Amino acid sequence: MLADIVITILLIASTFYMTIVLLRFLLQLARADFYNPISQFVVKATNPPLRPLRRFIPGWGGIDGAALVLAVIIQAITFFLILVALNGGIPAINPITLLVWAVLNVLSLIVKIYFWSVIAVVVVSWIAPQSGHPAIQLVAQITEPVMRPVRNMMPSMGGLDLSPIIVFLILNVITVVIDHMKVAAGLGSIGLGM
Repeated sequence: MLADIVITILLIASTFYMTIVLLRFLLQLARADFYNPISQFVVKATNPPLRPLRRFIPGWGGIDGAALVLAVIIQAITFFLILVALNGGIPAINPITLLVWAVLNVLSLIVKIYFWSVIAVVVVSWIAPQSGHPAIQLVAQITEPVMRPVRNMMPSMGGLDLSPIIVFLILNVITVVIDHMKVAAGLGSIGLGM
């Protein structure tokens, strides 16, 4: 029972912070408004661990490699601690396996962030299409890099934007592929429904 409690706390805390780190990565990728109050929170929450990493991992073409590496490190540490809790001691696990699990889970979390962001944009476009709330603006900016290419390829439908449907299909296909890769990598063997 204690191991289950520890695992639950580890999963919630690590997923929360990894989401913030990945939001920073996605905000930079989308070139979102960094004067937005939510962006400022994300920057302040992620700066302490990212500063030392940036000395070794520079950004490249608008991609914040340090944020991705930080997310993978957090996920790898979380998996290691979960295995310690499950085994009652330090497990005998290949570090490469741990790294593969971490990378796959980080990719899965990025897809989930995009999925829920697209849902939020669609719902807000129905409920409050002209809303100026900082969170709504930020979510729209995050989804724009995945929505724009699809929107540009779609023919005009008389004001009806069907690009979210295509993006949902693509994101679901990516999720299925990642889930199969997780099974192939043995991630399900530790008993976590991730």
